[in-house]
Amino acid sequence: MKLKGIVILLCALFSSCKKSGGDSNPPDNGKEITVYEPQRVSKTIDKKVYVHLMPWFEDKTTNDQAGKWGQHWTMANKNPDITDGNGIRQIAAHYYPLTGPYASGDPDIIEYQLLLMKLSGIDGVLIDWPGITKLYDYPLLVRNTEKFIELIGKVGLNFAIVYEDQNINIAFNNNTITNKIGTAQGDMTYMETKYFKNSNYIKIDGKPLLLVFGPQTFQSESEWTQVFAPLNTKPAFFTLWNESNEAGKNASGEFAWVYKNHLDDLNGFYSKTYSGIKISSAYPGFHAFYQEGGWGTNPFKIDVSLQTFSQTLDLALQSNAPYMQLVTWNDYGEGTMIEPTQQFQYGFLTILQGKLGVQNIKEEDLKAVSLLYELRKKYKTNTGKKKNLDQAFYYFISLKLSEARSLLETTK
Repeated sequence: MKLKGIVILLCALFSSCKKSGGDSNPPDNGKEITVYEPQRVSKTIDKKVYVHLMPWFEDKTTNDQAGKWGQHWTMANKNPDITDGNGIRQIAAHYYPLTGPYASGDPDIIEYQLLLMKLSGIDGVLIDWPGITKLYDYPLLVRNTEKFIELIGKVGLNFAIVYEDQNINIAFNNNTITNKIGTAQGDMTYMETKYFKNSNYIKIDGKPLLLVFGPQTFQSESEWTQVFAPLNTKPAFFTLWNESNEAGKNASGEFAWVYKNHLDDLNGFYSKTYSGIKISSAYPGFHAFYQEGGWGTNPFKIDVSLQTFSQTLDLALQSNAPYMQLVTWNDYGEGTMIEPTQQFQYGFLTILQGKLGVQNIKEEDLKAVSLLYELRKKYKTNTGKKKNLDQAFYYFISLKLSEARSLLETTK
């Protein structure tokens, strides 16, 4: 049912709900919230654009190891409790998030990320997913994934899963599991029950989209046939580029990534003859922190810059691939993040807006999303202010951007 312009009582979510006027009267302590349906961002490029998300960041309050930052901010030797004279925390990355280091399961950071994605012209999120084996931080990643999914539909974006099948080998070698195929089948059943049935799960030819970062554990057609056996509907299954032969007839296509030969790799992938479906790739560069962070060596380096992003984005848009994956939203460990950072501010997102032909959305709107995040943290216990911020959220998703900016300015 269309909710646009209809005032809905949200007393289950927000306290002190009372009757309210329309848009010209922003809500205050005693007024209810006007809920709007998410509206689609208008853009001139109709190719589907997805972004790869890492849900693996934890702060001291969310980590299962109480009082410790998650390993993806620390690696082996960094301590975010150490700050410089400007309040910048020591993290295992060459680039610093505009928000500072965060917890992936924080509803405020999820709201911030999803709104920025939407206003940048992104259609959906491909979430890196570890499987349900109880090992290392895998359960936290599943938890964070599901917190993300709780909000993604409200914003009007879609999602799909990128399966880390390498974790099956890791768990087997760790003696955590004994049956590789059975464990993977359990992961598939879980995804079908929890994710694939969602109305905003990405489908290709009526099948749920599933990417695998590899394959790395199962490398034959027969193995993947067994892995998918419990499913009611076999997924539209995509492997990394040049690896679909390891899934055989189970593979629907391949997706490009980032590798040391850079533009040559991309051009080679786009030009090769291939009977399956291709997903192109655009990225800002590659500058890993593994060696500096005590996690081994850095495999290669590609200049992280607005130019690199613009080049790879142009190639992806010019290719015949019907889908594009932005690599990545927030892999700080490898320096492939496009979310706002101290170093690049909103540059990657404004380039994306321009290349996709996003209509009537500007950098000031992206900055307003950041303001919403700041005010969420500032007014965490202020009921009246929080209701204003909740209203601003509905303005954002319905693309009432001037109303959102105005309300946030008066709420500061």
